[in-house]
Amino acid sequence: MIRTRAGPARVLFVCTGNICRSPTAEGVLRHLAKQAGVDVHVESAGTGEWHVGHPPDERAQHHARERGYDLSAQRARQVGPHDFEAFDLIVAMDRGHLAALQAQCPREHRAKLRLLVPGRDVPDPYYSGPEGFERVLDMVEAACAGLLREITGATS
Repeated sequence: MIRTRAGPARVLFVCTGNICRSPTAEGVLRHLAKQAGVDVHVESAGTGEWHVGHPPDERAQHHARERGYDLSAQRARQVGPHDFEAFDLIVAMDRGHLAALQAQCPREHRAKLRLLVPGRDVPDPYYSGPEGFERVLDMVEAACAGLLREITGATS
């Protein structure tokens, strides 16, 4: 199980600008946890500040909405030093994000860092068409289902 403190597990998803991949993962895990009756605190952030305060990309929202996920209340923010202490798990969407997080993460919190899909990058759909957003959703749904099982300690 993923827990280092009392209360719900705290998960942070991270991508570049916090407008496509990480807000999608936040919405998917939040939705799956709610359906399963599991109390999980989920947020997302970007490695950069380009979109701080903006909602997720409209295409990401559209494709997520088609599958029953509401991303509309989310607003982009940048990863900050406090996040390494505040979260139990910090999940990077690709190896570049993971490297950026490792570079700024205090040594005592490095075990909290991981890729969403072990050994694979979740591709950035920003410059792709609808198929890119659908592929991201497929990958994120599968990975978040596994992550929820890990959070709850379920074996199946």
